[in-house]
Amino acid sequence: MNRDFTLTEEQEQIRELARDFAERELRPRAVEWDEKQAFHSEVMPMLAELGFLGMLLPEEYDGLDLGMLTYLAALEQISWGDASVAITLSVHNSLPTQMILKYGSEEQRRKWLPAMARGELLGAFALSEAGAGSDAASLKARAERDGDGWVVNGEKMWVTNGSAANVLLVMVRTDAPGERRGAHGIGAFIVPTDTPGYEVGKKEDKTGLRSSETVSVAFNDMRLGPEALLGEPDKGLIYALSSLEGGRMGVGAQAVGIAQAALEHAVAYAGEREQFGQPIKDFEGLAFKLADMATRVEASRGLLHKAARAWDGGQAGMKLSSMAKLFCSETAVWVTSQAINIFGGYGFMRDYPVEKLFRDAKVTEIYEGTSEIQRLVIARSLYEERAAKG
Repeated sequence: MNRDFTLTEEQEQIRELARDFAERELRPRAVEWDEKQAFHSEVMPMLAELGFLGMLLPEEYDGLDLGMLTYLAALEQISWGDASVAITLSVHNSLPTQMILKYGSEEQRRKWLPAMARGELLGAFALSEAGAGSDAASLKARAERDGDGWVVNGEKMWVTNGSAANVLLVMVRTDAPGERRGAHGIGAFIVPTDTPGYEVGKKEDKTGLRSSETVSVAFNDMRLGPEALLGEPDKGLIYALSSLEGGRMGVGAQAVGIAQAALEHAVAYAGEREQFGQPIKDFEGLAFKLADMATRVEASRGLLHKAARAWDGGQAGMKLSSMAKLFCSETAVWVTSQAINIFGGYGFMRDYPVEKLFRDAKVTEIYEGTSEIQRLVIARSLYEERAAKG
């Protein structure tokens, strides 16, 4: 692995630690996990021991407090090993833990975050529903007051870690049925997954990321105490959308890891495969393809790191994170597609690694906000900046 001179020595050491772990523990298992759609439970204690489930949390909550750039550099390497493991870590690190850290009471932080940082509890996040994807404010799952607590009913879709998780951050309606308030009538709740009424439904049969659990979750008269409510009862969607900034950068790192893996496989194959008496890398058309792939991967990583540095410097904004997520995810899909073409007919076969990478790459354009949503966010930010300048 080449030295990344944009990182400090400590960041580079952590990146190398993640790369070594990915090469030793993830790559040898990834194909079997994919074929069996088996959750990667055997490596979760190893990741926890290395601190990868608490990288963004402060030391006072048993985290490593390493910052977004360090975290993303490590997450890219985990994704290089297996993208399914990367999204498990990304969801845990950037959504439930960060929402509790930012918006929870000190009592909630003390109760949940140390165990989540140590990897004793795995977190999940539930926002989307069958009829509420990009239009998250239209969700229908609801929480109704019951004394000083709540009763929750409804169903969530596409919940990553939904079956394996110990704690779920869920957004549900808190406004009255006859007085809907759109985005301002939604609360966020911390739900232990062993709560009566919490039911795991169908496990989705996905094209890619097949060892990552994606399930539906139903709430049937699930009773929660007042301590389950995160922050204000009408600001849950606001909390969730602000936390998606970090989540989108996590998906960007996942995408870069996938693209880097595809590039490396393509470079190796092009140097070994011969046609017309010479390695196919010596054909100009294919050499230019490899050059374009490498350039896009490096550009994606640079944009992602810029967004991470802005976050670490307290200058985070949706525009940069959306740009990074958009560019990295579309790069991953394009690079993996080109890798398949370089492998030719073999690239379409499951005996070779690039078809899995292509399957894993596609969803990065969809979850944590589709490419179309990212473009809307970016365009809106441009006009908001123009208006602010007068």
